[in-house]
Amino acid sequence: MPLIRKIPKRGFSTVRFRKKYQAVNLRDFALIRETSLTPELLEQVGIVRDKNALIKVLGTGELTRALTVKAHAFSKKAKEIIEQAGGKAEVIDA
Repeated sequence: MPLIRKIPKRGFSTVRFRKKYQAVNLRDFALIRETSLTPELLEQVGIVRDKNALIKVLGTGELTRALTVKAHAFSKKAKEIIEQAGGKAEVIDA
């Protein structure tokens, strides 16, 4: 058997340093009456499980009113939809 098959395989893995986001869709914001959405408010309503985890807003759904959304990341489509409705997409530093 070749030596390369006998030696254990080791290497660098980025799994430990990966950022895990909680995904939130725009359609979930229709249930909330507030105009300023923060991670704390999303946790109170029950959309997000942990307010301390990173939150990413995805563009599935529609917005009919102007909202100020504070999250750690936004998809391009979500940011466009929020700004077209007259709102703001503010990025929070982790």
